[in-house]
Amino acid sequence: MRRFLESFYPPKKKKVVLSFDGGGVRAIAAVVFLKQLEIASGKKIFDIFDFFIGTSAGGINALNIAGRKIDCFELEDFWSKENLTQTMSKSFWDTASFLQTKPKYDGIGKTDVLLDYFADQSLGEAKKPVAVLAYDVEKRKPRLLSSYGSPGIKMVSAASATSAAPIYYSTQEIDDGSWLIDGGIVANNPSLLGYSEAKKLFPKHEIKVFSIGTGINRRKINGKNSVKWGALNWFNHDILGIMLETSIFDEIASDIMGQNYLRVNSSTGLVNRRMDDISEVNLERIHLMGMEWWSEFGEDTLEFLNV
Repeated sequence: MRRFLESFYPPKKKKVVLSFDGGGVRAIAAVVFLKQLEIASGKKIFDIFDFFIGTSAGGINALNIAGRKIDCFELEDFWSKENLTQTMSKSFWDTASFLQTKPKYDGIGKTDVLLDYFADQSLGEAKKPVAVLAYDVEKRKPRLLSSYGSPGIKMVSAASATSAAPIYYSTQEIDDGSWLIDGGIVANNPSLLGYSEAKKLFPKHEIKVFSIGTGINRRKINGKNSVKWGALNWFNHDILGIMLETSIFDEIASDIMGQNYLRVNSSTGLVNRRMDDISEVNLERIHLMGMEWWSEFGEDTLEFLNV
């Protein structure tokens, strides 16, 4: 009976989206997880997925895979301690204070690292469709930079803009004169946007979305104590983490896509909630978080992706 029905209504072919959350240095956990997926499947992440989307550091991951066609061993090298140190060089802050008048980092080191890897490559030169989310501060609206919608934008501009996290980095002017900041302020988990874009790109296909996070800070905030907090106290108690919370997006995505959506994420546990902690201890904890994800979600991921 199934074969008879399929002769009249052939099943839709599937396209699979890989969606990366933002989260600064914690985005390395996604790379660790995906490296295990490559080992287990014998396939490159580039070959498994059809469309890549990301926010902030997750956007940089997406651009590296789709733009440079690299495997996760090479992507892990991108996040080397040397590159991270250069990216976060020349801090203007003596101590992390919400009251500082300048961004924490000058961004020069980050731009140099991006140029080393992307050179003069434009989004339109990506090997597969890719998009990253930013926010236009002058137009006061989200901005999607993509290989198909804005092919003339340079990869370096797109990577700089999507990762221009307020407080940490300055607003970025991209090639078309727009001024952009980190898209995490509107959708740190871009899964729903990835699903919507993929429906447009592949209208005759069934869309599946594999979403990978960067950990969620679940440390309890004392409600009674928070009553009297001002800007500095809220900053010290992870107001940025609260603003970038992704659980509601995960719930909506799950409701809309059902079995065509799989999410990998967990509590940050011992990982520092700060997005720029590149100490050896914290980097090791991030690596362990990625490995723990593989232990917990690896089999489900292989089944979901049918690899």
